[in-house]
Amino acid sequence: MEELANYQTYIDEAIEWAMRILPDFVTAVIIFFVGLWIIKLVNKMVHRFFTKKDYDETLESFLQSFISIILKALVFVLVVTQLGVKTSSLVALVGAAGLAIGLALQGSLANFAGGVLILIFKPFKLGDFISAQGVDGTVKEITIFSTKLSTFGNQIAIIPNGQLSNGNIVNYNMENTRRDKIDVGIGYASNIKEAKEILLQICEDNPSINTEPAPEVYVGALADSSVNLTLRFWANNDVFWPAHFYVIEQTKLRFDAAGIEIPFPQRVMHKAMED
Repeated sequence: MEELANYQTYIDEAIEWAMRILPDFVTAVIIFFVGLWIIKLVNKMVHRFFTKKDYDETLESFLQSFISIILKALVFVLVVTQLGVKTSSLVALVGAAGLAIGLALQGSLANFAGGVLILIFKPFKLGDFISAQGVDGTVKEITIFSTKLSTFGNQIAIIPNGQLSNGNIVNYNMENTRRDKIDVGIGYASNIKEAKEILLQICEDNPSINTEPAPEVYVGALADSSVNLTLRFWANNDVFWPAHFYVIEQTKLRFDAAGIEIPFPQRVMHKAMED
């Protein structure tokens, strides 16, 4: 009977404790979900603001990421405080852990600083095609810690902002036009003048290739088995690759039609005569 009385006492104390913290727990849950809803609402308001004002999309992406993290941290503090953790104790705990977290997250802090530098100096923006850290792709998203690139194969490459801000970046969309360089080898018996005229005619037949600056062809090298011609032309960014592939295909077709040889490496093997 005494053991049953003790169990009943424990049960009563547990129920009393649960009833005491239940209002705070329910309030904390409400704060959590309302906080998440407010964060989504704020992000939508930021998006609408940037859409109406026609600001840089890069700034919008960065600010949305930054605001979301700050507000989530605030919601966490409110929820923990509502559950009974004193604000002074929480501040002391955060302060004590701050140094350790800062040392552990040095890379993240460097990435955050890199994101700020990207935002300020704008070496690229959303939609630009860039080459950085050995990856080529279109800038899809810029957050406070990393930048996402969409590659040719439609994969998503995530590069830390710290590495981007400290490394070399080639931005192919910084200028409206790009110059292409295509090397073509012809046989030594082929007519150089005719080959150059064909290459220039190919450029003239394609309206995507700019006439100013005018395309140019010159002899780049006298190689072991070919005369190497170099074709250079300018095209707008949006039609650059179609123009590039058009020139390569038409070069082969028109050289074949004109009887101009495009040599390829060959290996001649000599068999020794037996006595």
